[in-house]
Amino acid sequence: MADTNASQTRTAPSDASGSTSQGRTIISDTVVSKIAGIATREVSGVHDLGGGAARAVGALRERIPGGRVNQSQGVGVEVGETQAAIDIDIVAEYGIAIADLATDIRRNVISSVERMTGLDVVEVNVTVHDVYLDEGDDAPTEAPRVQ
Repeated sequence: MADTNASQTRTAPSDASGSTSQGRTIISDTVVSKIAGIATREVSGVHDLGGGAARAVGALRERIPGGRVNQSQGVGVEVGETQAAIDIDIVAEYGIAIADLATDIRRNVISSVERMTGLDVVEVNVTVHDVYLDEGDDAPTEAPRVQ
């Protein structure tokens, strides 16, 4: 059976490369970006991830039969041997304090990435591209200006 404590190898390396006497652990950028994307989506007040083009491509991908949500959409990472830097692009929900939202995102992303990978997260940059206005079905419809 595979060792389920692989992250322990990363958290207590004998040298800076993540090597121990039992082997080496390498964590891909994709892994870190997915963890950061999922952790960001868990924060209340985040409507979506990505800028305009990324969201458009993501919406198309979801409409394709068998298509899945790209968990790393809107997330850029730089992963070194022991550290990671993360950039996150979001769309915030209207009415949410953006400064508090960014703080909550940072806290959740840092906690999740460090716990799951053992990497030291040195920075999490949050860019808010848009604010989502929930105009729902209750919104009054205006009569067309021209007929």
